[in-house]
Amino acid sequence: MGNIVYDWVAHHCENGGVFILPPSHYLIMYISLAAEKIIEIGPIAITNTILVTWVVVLLLSLSAGFATRKMKQIPAGAQNIWEFVVEAILGMVENVTSDRKKAEKILPIAATFFIFILTANWMGLIPGFETIGFWKIEEGHKVLVPFFRPPASDLNTTLALAIISVISIQVFGFGYLGFKYIKKFVNFKGPIEFFVGILETISEFAKIISFAYRLFGNVFAGGVLLAVVSSLIPYVVAVPFYGLELFVGFVQALVFAMLTTVFVHLATLSHAEHSETH
Repeated sequence: MGNIVYDWVAHHCENGGVFILPPSHYLIMYISLAAEKIIEIGPIAITNTILVTWVVVLLLSLSAGFATRKMKQIPAGAQNIWEFVVEAILGMVENVTSDRKKAEKILPIAATFFIFILTANWMGLIPGFETIGFWKIEEGHKVLVPFFRPPASDLNTTLALAIISVISIQVFGFGYLGFKYIKKFVNFKGPIEFFVGILETISEFAKIISFAYRLFGNVFAGGVLLAVVSSLIPYVVAVPFYGLELFVGFVQALVFAMLTTVFVHLATLSHAEHSETH
């Protein structure tokens, strides 16, 4: 676990063991690379990022259920908003595939990544995230452990999303090309083809690392930036940085979803079709 600890002398309020402090009034500023454990259920540890992940999934499920409970031919309200979002994502996917039917098949995985990551990123900017929690002693210092932390600031979450993305790529590739897809990785036609297959295999594992660390690095760094700026000069100066993080949260969700779409599309192309795209 990596951490940066600063000693700050400030007032704090205490109510039944739960502390609600603005960033500028931390007794200790504590930045943890790993997600903090909130509770334990038997051998299972529930961290603050897992807790927020459950909240995001619950909110999205309830929102989608509310929007689709009474579907109308002419959408209005929540149904209209969801249809706009889905149509926008479908349009972007179709721009990549140039095939409406294929785009509709890729849409569920692309839309899920985009909507989940965007919601999780923006939820992390709500006042109270990483500032409401409980105290514990860490390395001889009294530090605040927040109840809520953005899921993408935990490498475990981004790694899980990356693995799901890469597995989806393989599933689509095998679904479209059948056993011919395996030749992309295992090809004994010649030494060059065999070596290319090894490189393709390595590239698939590299995608996991790239997906996971890109999302994690941007979200975690944004959280650290906001914490430091808010601690030094709270309220007014931090506002532009919140705007920046809104933009970064959107871009990272879009990049993750669109890269998955591009890789899925390339995986579904035969060797001849793949050559034509170049």
